[in-house]
Amino acid sequence: MARYFKEQDIDEFRECFYLYARSDHIKSLDELTVIMRSLGLSPTISELAGYFKHKVGKMTFADFLEVMHVHSRVENLPKEIVDAFKAADPEGRGTIPAKQLRHLLQNWGEKLSSKEVDRIFREANVNNNSMVKYEDFIKIACAPVPDYY
Repeated sequence: MARYFKEQDIDEFRECFYLYARSDHIKSLDELTVIMRSLGLSPTISELAGYFKHKVGKMTFADFLEVMHVHSRVENLPKEIVDAFKAADPEGRGTIPAKQLRHLLQNWGEKLSSKEVDRIFREANVNNNSMVKYEDFIKIACAPVPDYY
């Protein structure tokens, strides 16, 4: 599995795995859920159950890397978000008013605070009266958070 991931990704996976898998194995669906979500993935309960079922109730780190490889091929969050924006963009302009984007971020799903939205807008060079190219915005918003935050 090492050939599918960068060394620093494997190190991050290993650190998270051993933080939660105290006995060097994942023994429950809850542990697998916490580990994968801690790594920024959002697998469904049925996906998690399927991954865990194939490992017969005990998952080693090597098994976990295999699960991460399989799931990383399934989940592409930025593409899913862009597709949602495209579905709500019947003219296909590729833009959304900044005020509408702010409203979505603060009122839908995992609601962000005004300060969080301000920080994201600052990072993406968005002002409140502009039109936002949502594909560019999603690339910035879904980028990994730097360690210095």
